[in-house]
Amino acid sequence: MLRRFVSLPLLLALLLGPATPAVSQASDSFQSYLAVVAAKARAEGVGEATVARMLGDLTPNERVIALDRDNVSSGATTSGFPPLAPYLRDHNTQARIDGGRRAYARLRPLAAEVEARYGIPEPIVLAIWGHETSYGAVKGNFDLARALATLAWEGRRRELFERELIDLLKIADSGIPRSTLVGSWAGAFGNPQFLPSIYLRLAVDGDGDGVRNIWSSEVDTLHSIANYFRDAGWRRGEPWGVRAFTPNTVDREALRSPMAAPVCPRVHSRFSRWLSVREWRELGVIPQGPIGDEVLAVLFEPDGPAAPSYLLTQNYRVILEYNCSNYYAMSVGLLAEEIAR
Repeated sequence: MLRRFVSLPLLLALLLGPATPAVSQASDSFQSYLAVVAAKARAEGVGEATVARMLGDLTPNERVIALDRDNVSSGATTSGFPPLAPYLRDHNTQARIDGGRRAYARLRPLAAEVEARYGIPEPIVLAIWGHETSYGAVKGNFDLARALATLAWEGRRRELFERELIDLLKIADSGIPRSTLVGSWAGAFGNPQFLPSIYLRLAVDGDGDGVRNIWSSEVDTLHSIANYFRDAGWRRGEPWGVRAFTPNTVDREALRSPMAAPVCPRVHSRFSRWLSVREWRELGVIPQGPIGDEVLAVLFEPDGPAAPSYLLTQNYRVILEYNCSNYYAMSVGLLAEEIAR
């Protein structure tokens, strides 16, 4: 079972390991499968009324299956690495930057309180919120029970989605109405696009009203995102990365990492080996922002040696925990810098 995965973080789970063959409708009907899930949910303490309310009227959602298959197909057939710059233009739009700055100005006391408690920079928390749901404007409208039941029944990632479906039933059993439990086709929901398992483990009741309301409470949303990052290992006081000047004399091949990452290997294969910032300076790689000499970092040149390069720290890897994509993580870090300007 994955330790963490939110919204597009689900891409990591979809790409891990060999897929389970799809279950045929003839051998395992949707309704008979839901009966198995219902029994497992009851065994974990979910009440009968909740089981009936959440599972009783479900039918498969063919749109969800199509989106899931298209997501995997697209990832499997991509060769090479698309340039970062167009992605940044599409995702770090002026509207998104301006929205983040307005939220920062409006929520500055709350954001400062959250940073003091969890150690996560205010702009990073806001950038995640901005990327996931445009600061709460776009949260998805798929019925989560139907979407997760469809994905689990289809069978390609049954263990993952069945666990999320049962956890969704637990959330509903705590009193959250089904009408609130809507989100992405892949089962993520709320302002930060948490999966049910993440909600149960890491969502925070920041305002103390007794509900971990990541749907409409800005307080709970910011506390929950920050708690996720703290749990993922964010190092207080370190940047996520800094832009760097990298001369042509640097031997990129000699700096290639000999390690293969156990998860998201395609993402991590683009990084150099880890060196201290002091060692990078000795090689002629000069940070263009504040970062300590003893901080460990990797060199990343997303669009090649002729384009901007970056020294990325352990905190960048924490952003990757939220969504294991260099495009996503770079855009979050750079959006945070724009919000803070």
